[in-house]
Amino acid sequence: MTPEFWHQRWQRGEIGWHSEELNRHLTEHWPGLNIGAEARVLVPLCGKTLDMLWLAGQGHRVLGVELSPIAAEAFFRDNGLTPQVTDLSPAPFLRFAVDELVLLVGDFFDLTPQLARASLDSGGGGDGGPIHAVYDRAALIALPPQSRPAYAAHLSKLLRAAGSHQEPAESLLVSLDYDQSQMQGPPFAVGDAEVRALFAEAFAIEPLASFDALAENPRFRERGLDRLTERVYRLELRDTAGTLADHR
Repeated sequence: MTPEFWHQRWQRGEIGWHSEELNRHLTEHWPGLNIGAEARVLVPLCGKTLDMLWLAGQGHRVLGVELSPIAAEAFFRDNGLTPQVTDLSPAPFLRFAVDELVLLVGDFFDLTPQLARASLDSGGGGDGGPIHAVYDRAALIALPPQSRPAYAAHLSKLLRAAGSHQEPAESLLVSLDYDQSQMQGPPFAVGDAEVRALFAEAFAIEPLASFDALAENPRFRERGLDRLTERVYRLELRDTAGTLADHR
């Protein structure tokens, strides 16, 4: 799945994954995570989700990463915000920033810990501190199977850059599970076994919720699905020895 695929989807307005409402799993489960109000939160493949506004409203400094400039521009325009836009060349990103919200336009896999820290600085060039948490509602399920191991590894790399984890390195992950033979993604099916295979080495995984989402998403039934399970996980980063940081 090439970048051009996503650029074309945004150009044609084919963004059925976008929700005009806050994600209920975020508002229900995020407050229960051990994440300080001033923690810096990464939202990979963020699109123009309203969830970033909610996270910023909790006191977090939010770093979204999105491939499409159309999505980034729409996020700020739709919410009545006028961002400062900076070309980060030679890094392959454009930086959009308003107050506690920073959105980088570029390939998520090109994001380095150093660039994330610099981007989170209020001036865009200093050290805004490391990423402490990740919110993934739509990134993992947007990726084809061959890209998911690299994605999971890249998340752990970005979080490990926080060093001693004086603040918790916890994250919230939302996945979808269905019979992949019944529908061509995205969104793709990522079942519980695959979530554990992808993340168990670097993270402790705690299931938080699981429910039948098909009734609330009739468009998926129209596409041929007879089952759609939405699962929510808490991920806690292990240290390099494979144990959990003692921060409770």
